[in-house]
Amino acid sequence: MATVELTKENFDEVVSGDGLTVIDFWAAWCGPCRQFAPTFERVSETEPEVVFAKVDTEAQPELAAAFSISSIPTIMLVRDNVMVYAQPGALPESALVDLIAQAKGLDMEEVKAKVAAAQAGTQAPSVNGSGPDEA
Repeated sequence: MATVELTKENFDEVVSGDGLTVIDFWAAWCGPCRQFAPTFERVSETEPEVVFAKVDTEAQPELAAAFSISSIPTIMLVRDNVMVYAQPGALPESALVDLIAQAKGLDMEEVKAKVAAAQAGTQAPSVNGSGPDEA
């Protein structure tokens, strides 16, 4: 599958929904980004059911800011509309393949439950005035 160039206009359409998307935040002037690009492309050819996308942080500063990208390359994995991994740094091919396999193996119902619990913990205290960690 060809790599998709993400923009603020197509981001939601490409990334939302079911399935796995691997995103590379990069810039043309970044040496490690240029070194990682062939690895990203090779792995994309071996994973036809996964969407591989790139965000040029120079051309799409709003997207980079929205995800607090402060170092490039940054690799992000989004599965079923939930970010399951984000870390700066180029990965060796074997590590990227392993990361994708781990993301495919996630129990997304469990992940979504944990996200919901974490979000509930950051909201207003419960009715009795205690937070989630206070009994």
